[in-house]
Amino acid sequence: MDVLTWLIVGLVAGVLASFVMGGIGYGILGDIIVGIVGAVLGGFLFRALGLGTPFAGIAGQIFVAFIGAIVLLVILRALRRPRA
Repeated sequence: MDVLTWLIVGLVAGVLASFVMGGIGYGILGDIIVGIVGAVLGGFLFRALGLGTPFAGIAGQIFVAFIGAIVLLVILRALRRPRA
């Protein structure tokens, strides 16, 4: 996958995950980073569960990155919560 595809997939997945999680996003660079890390995490999770990409092409890549980005944001929010 070339760099431009990584950036596009990362941006789309990061923005979608931020909106779904109730945030306004982290800016373009932050959303790209969340999306790219989410793509790596999503790919790992899908392989570990024995699943394949549900869609062909870039749509499948965005879906896997989106799921991974949501998992990443849930983990980050759990770590950021102040303890009483």
